[in-house]
Amino acid sequence: MSTARSRSTLRYWVLSFAPVFALAIFLFSAGAGSTRAYAAAAACAAHSPAHRVALVELYSSEGCDSCPPADRWLGQWKSGAAAQGIVPLALHVDYWNSLGWTDRFAQPRFTERQQTLTKLAGAHTVYTPEVFVAGHELRDWSRRDSFASRIDWLVAEPAQASIALALTPRMPGAFDVDARFRSEAASAAGPLSAYLAVYENSLMSQVGAGENRGATLHHERVVRQWLGPIPLVAGHARIRQDIRIEDAPADAGTNANANANANANANANANANANDRFGVVAFVENDATGDVLQATELAACH
Repeated sequence: MSTARSRSTLRYWVLSFAPVFALAIFLFSAGAGSTRAYAAAAACAAHSPAHRVALVELYSSEGCDSCPPADRWLGQWKSGAAAQGIVPLALHVDYWNSLGWTDRFAQPRFTERQQTLTKLAGAHTVYTPEVFVAGHELRDWSRRDSFASRIDWLVAEPAQASIALALTPRMPGAFDVDARFRSEAASAAGPLSAYLAVYENSLMSQVGAGENRGATLHHERVVRQWLGPIPLVAGHARIRQDIRIEDAPADAGTNANANANANANANANANANANDRFGVVAFVENDATGDVLQATELAACH
């Protein structure tokens, strides 16, 4: 595994949890002239399986020169990984932003989540790249046999929670989500919470400073919006939200070449299959241990 270049003691922020997703274009032409109308599209849906699925979280940063190999590693599960029992997410932390390059995908809430999971495990430091599987750190994630063994062990367990996801597309990058969470393990396991994350694929950054200066970085499964924790009450929770993903984060202007990166993303995404670009991940977590009981995902539909 790549050795992290920096460790940071983190501060806490009050979080404001942003909404989350959907996608599709519905249009038809009728009559003469330029008249157009959007037709309603049927919702796409997914349900978690009877066995446990592993949420794989990569904590990364564009300012860290040991992170690109980890980003490429995570990218191998860009799509279709749920069938193998893997639901991957890339969460960009912000504690590298003061070291020469501002990562436009970094959010303080991801730094706080990394710190929280670390403290729940009894550890005291965070670093990049760092990988958590089902809420627990896996230091030797880069060893194929170690990672496969952890996934196989999790997938062999029966699920202690179930998740139903439905997306109704409105336009590219905009959709309605309805997520339902249920767990009969709530009383025995302790307080449980539900989460939603919206990810985006086929992202590109041309780094102008810091350890990766001059590099063109490619990212998959980057978390763009995050919602949670939402407590399960009597073993149930529901999240309904209208989602809209902008082409670039609001803080993109903090990089001198933000416009170039925005244009690069626009060009890359213009050539990408829109159905592969966005998606939603939902999971249930034990508040006391960080253990992720179940996870599922749904790519944005037509």
